[in-house]
Order: sequence, then C-alpha cells, then structure tokens
Amino acid sequence: MTRLGRSVLCAVLLFALWGCARQEKPALEGNHAPDFALRDLAGQEVRLSALRGKVVLVNFWATWCPPCREEIPSMGRLNSAMAGKPFRMLAVSVDEGGKKAVEGYFAKAGVTLPALLDSDGAVGKRYGITGVPETFVIDGKGVILKKVVGPLEWDHPEVIRFLNEVMK
Repeated sequence: MTRLGRSVLCAVLLFALWGCARQEKPALEGNHAPDFALRDLAGQEVRLSALRGKVVLVNFWATWCPPCREEIPSMGRLNSAMAGKPFRMLAVSVDEGGKKAVEGYFAKAGVTLPALLDSDGAVGKRYGITGVPETFVIDGKGVILKKVVGPLEWDHPEVIRFLNEVMK
C-alpha cells in the first residue's frame, strides 16, 4: 500500500471511530433517563427533567404501528386511573406527519393522551429505540426502572400495582 493510501485509510478509520464514540448509548434500566424537551399538541414545551418527583411513563409510538394502536386504549385508561397521583404519561409520537397525523388518529380512535412530537426521531435515537412501541418507566429521581419492548395492557391490575409501589 502506498503512503497516500495508508494516510487515507488512517483518516477514514479515525473518522469512523470518532463517529462511533459520539453515538448515544441506549437508555438502559438503572441508568438516568436522557433529558429531552419536546412540544405537545398545543405547542407547549414539555421537558422530562421538569417532571422530577413524578413517575413518568415515556412511550414511543406511531399512528401507523398496529401494536401501538393495540395498546393506546389501555394507555388512555391507565392515564385516567393515575389522575391526581404523582404520575405523568408522555406518548411520544415518531410520526413524520407530526401533529396532523396524531390529532387525526386520536379523533378517529376516540382517544386522548398527552402526546409529544418527535417527528425527526431525535429523542427516540437518544433513547436507542429499535422500533415502536417501546416504553420506559422512569422514577421520581429520573432513573429508568423498566424498559418494555412491544405492546402491553397498561391498565392491567399488576401494572397499576407496580406503578403505585414506585410512587410510594
């Protein structure tokens, strides 16, 4: 290999290694949840760190995702069951259609959830999601207690019991 070839190869390898070092590590149970700020459907900014002291359920979903559509009604029921408690649900939509797609889906499905818009997928990338739905249960100190991949019946009595225990 020529001197120029080795120099180019070294430069490419260094650039590749630098890129790998800059990638976010996936959000894992036991680690602090990456902070983020996203807009809700009313255009208000919601920042995760502002919710310290509450148990937060962060669900990444999309309107085009059948398993997401399967679990959304139970999330609405869970959100109602947790009203008045130190709990906050954040349904983070990764739909490219943004607000219009989410509002249209909610109207058609007859569901209301506190939805945030991550249309460019930046927050999902910070959390290392591999698809939707993926959900993170975060305690009042900002630590990820549970990561759930796939749909779940969120208003199941065992889920509610777990969340109530975490809120104590």
